[in-house]
Amino acid sequence: MSLHIVFVNPEIPPNTGNIARTCAATDTELHLVKPLGFNIDDKAVRRAGLDYWPFVKLTVYESLEDFLRQNSHRRKFLATTKGGTRYTDIEFKDEDMILFGRETAGLPKDFIKENEDMAIRIPMSRDTRLRSFNLSNSANIILFEALRQLGFPGLL
Repeated sequence: MSLHIVFVNPEIPPNTGNIARTCAATDTELHLVKPLGFNIDDKAVRRAGLDYWPFVKLTVYESLEDFLRQNSHRRKFLATTKGGTRYTDIEFKDEDMILFGRETAGLPKDFIKENEDMAIRIPMSRDTRLRSFNLSNSANIILFEALRQLGFPGLL
């Protein structure tokens, strides 16, 4: 049983390092879609992931189109502040993929529009001056809900 976290065009190395550490600790697969705002060998990425990198199931794709072509058989949820469905209202299943966009712009607007039925969000205050939660925090929030629903497979 496995879930998949997908970062599309991430820009900030520590966010990717942080979620890589979570993925290693939960047997979740990590997918990175280029262009990346850094080299995954960067010291900042490695430092955030500490010694977990050898345990990360990582796949890197050249583009969003490449990623979609190789994963056409899997359900994909788009995590976005523009999502119409709360992440807690989704019934997650084995092999689901949860996509997150770059820190400064999110997922491409056209991509979200084409997949509105799969766009999910984390509830936030309407009065907040913040645009969204931190990328790695958002990924952790949704990932752990999916893991909870699946009974924390393989985790102690």
